[in-house]
Amino acid sequence: GASELTTAIFTMEVVVPTSSTRTIANYEMGKTTLIYIANGEVRAGVDLSTIVPTDIQDTGDTLRVMLPPPTIIDSKIDVNQSQVFDYDRGFLGLGPDRAPELQDQAQEVALQKLIFAACEEGILQQASDRAELVVGQLLQNTGFAQVVVESQPPTNTLCATAGTGTVQ
Repeated sequence: GASELTTAIFTMEVVVPTSSTRTIANYEMGKTTLIYIANGEVRAGVDLSTIVPTDIQDTGDTLRVMLPPPTIIDSKIDVNQSQVFDYDRGFLGLGPDRAPELQDQAQEVALQKLIFAACEEGILQQASDRAELVVGQLLQNTGFAQVVVESQPPTNTLCATAGTGTVQ
């Protein structure tokens, strides 16, 4: 049942600082900081299952295919390649011991930064351009004199609502 065609992959290393404070009666008694270095990737492409018969037109010698708009298919942080660079509970270790929570926060922030950076680098347009090329090459030997493959333009909201990010 896989119908997603991945045509662009963006990888990046992100450094994310997080912190937590211990307060008593509105006075800061200690601060814990964590610096996390995350390695992750964003995959983009087109979902070929959304092609409907009206997206494919046969006009004699020409086959015209309209691809769906590109989307972010997957985004993830690779925890095996990522690490806590620094963990400091402050003076005399008075900061709260919240390493797991701080690491989870850092991973969530890193994933959002990764998606944002991929979108800023134009991953959706790259995915669209490459999908047209790949599908066009696949259809070259279909017996048509000309094969025209176009895709719908990426929308700005695709990056804003980018799929489900996962930490693996």
